[in-house]
Amino acid sequence: MSRQEIQIEKRFHALPPEAQRQVLDFLASLEQRYRPASPRPKTKPLHAYAFVGLWRGREDLSDSVRWVRRLRHQEWGK
Repeated sequence: MSRQEIQIEKRFHALPPEAQRQVLDFLASLEQRYRPASPRPKTKPLHAYAFVGLWRGREDLSDSVRWVRRLRHQEWGK
C-alpha cells in the first residue's frame, strides 16, 4: 500500500461514522459519474422492422392533407 493510501485510510478512520458514510456516498457518486459508458446494444437497421412500408401502396394516403381532412369530416363532421 502506498504512503498516500495509508494516509487516506488513517484520515478516513479518524472521521466519525456519519462522515465516513458521507465519504462513501461521495465516492459512489464519483464512481457512477466516471464509469465508462456501456456499449449500446446493436440494433437492426430501420428497414428490417415490419412496420416500415406498412402503408406502401395505399392510394388513399397519397395526399395526406386530403386524407386527414376526410377523416376529420367523417369522425367529427368538420
